[in-house]
Amino acid sequence: MPKELCVCSDLSADEQEIVISNDRRKWGKVVTLISFKGNTDADLDNMLTKAKKKVGAGGTLRGKNVLELQGEHKFRMKKFLIDHGYDEDRIRIKM
Repeated sequence: MPKELCVCSDLSADEQEIVISNDRRKWGKVVTLISFKGNTDADLDNMLTKAKKKVGAGGTLRGKNVLELQGEHKFRMKKFLIDHGYDEDRIRIKM
């Protein structure tokens, strides 16, 4: 896999967990939250830019380990993360 696509190559499997969930904001708007738990050295700013382009929506970085995207994109973001080198077993979708 090309170096620019794999953002998790330096992390061991037990140090990373990703939780994808939805939340409601003001006026009932739905947002997708991607929480990176554990030791994450990934370039989340770059990942946020690519994720926003992928789904065609706005978004922001909340804190230092949470990506927030406007709209409901849980399953698309799981596929996006797998395509970028994250282990499917470490990605959890919270209903």
